[in-house]
Amino acid sequence: QVQLVESGGGLVQAGGSLRLSCAASGGTFSTMGWFRQAPGKEREFVARISWSSRSAYYADSVKGRFTLSRDIAKNTVFLQMISLKPEDTAVYYCAADYGVGVGERPREYDYWGQGTQVTVSS
Repeated sequence: QVQLVESGGGLVQAGGSLRLSCAASGGTFSTMGWFRQAPGKEREFVARISWSSRSAYYADSVKGRFTLSRDIAKNTVFLQMISLKPEDTAVYYCAADYGVGVGERPREYDYWGQGTQVTVSS
């Protein structure tokens, strides 16, 4: 049974940092990524990583501030977030898929975590 378990969310002041983790079990995926959803808004792409090539891709809104990495041995991805802004406030969801070339649309991902809240105060 596939499970994605996120951790690391919390409350931080603007300019601060957080690191989110997503531990996967029950499968080794070709692509893992992060999405976020703020109240009243659609779920949006944040970042994704190819498990084999380690290539990471980011939304323009987080480039230069967020870094996605993975630990193969632990089947875990990490989202390091720095210089956080109030507009980064959202529930962050880990997503995964076995497909190759999976992109930035939520419907491309078959597996989702339960979400972790990130709140950035001004």
